[in-house]
Amino acid sequence: MNKILIIEDEPSVLEAISAYLRKEGYEVYTAERGYKGLEYAEEIDFDLIILDLMLPDISGEEICKRIRSKSNTYIFMLTAKSSLEERIRGLDLGADEYLVKPFSPREIVARVNALFRRIKDEGGSGNIISFNNGELIIDHDKREVRLKNEEVALTPIEFDILSILSSNPGIVLTRETLIDRVLGPDFEGVDRTIDVHIKNIRKKIEEDTKNPSYIITVFKLGYKFGGGQ
Repeated sequence: MNKILIIEDEPSVLEAISAYLRKEGYEVYTAERGYKGLEYAEEIDFDLIILDLMLPDISGEEICKRIRSKSNTYIFMLTAKSSLEERIRGLDLGADEYLVKPFSPREIVARVNALFRRIKDEGGSGNIISFNNGELIIDHDKREVRLKNEEVALTPIEFDILSILSSNPGIVLTRETLIDRVLGPDFEGVDRTIDVHIKNIRKKIEEDTKNPSYIITVFKLGYKFGGGQ
């Protein structure tokens, strides 16, 4: 049973989301305060954390940073901040997806179900792929990436993007294709969501982010993987 933590200070929203998710069979923990949510996150290995940004005791951004510094669990952000800049900031902090309030609890359930279906479909691939004479190693079973024998801390969405690109070396994948395969066909965000994740991946695996050797931008089309095995 997948474990989900919801950190949300509006009781009606918290109750609605948790009730819908429990009906789907998920084990749900709830916290109306950020620090309580951090305590849960320290004690329990969650598969997903649904995090509201506007909390009374500590900002959701700070919670996201603290969780991401220790864990690669999926993080869905709930926010009333609808500007593109605010959404991009959330992704830069390590969030995987976001939902802008107001939203339907059924929308969250659909996103959560889609996430765990993708994880299940990706499991058991048995793939360990090495690029550039072992410089970059991607272990699909363990969902781990190593660069020059050092583990690289990717968020789950960053790993999924790198995994899809590296599994199709030299093939140009559009932003729409990456969104569909990584975030699901129901994702209603913007194309720049992928761009932000790509930027963050490059910071972690590229020696020169302005002249990347692994994730190559194809002007007006999308991205392709350039590493050689």
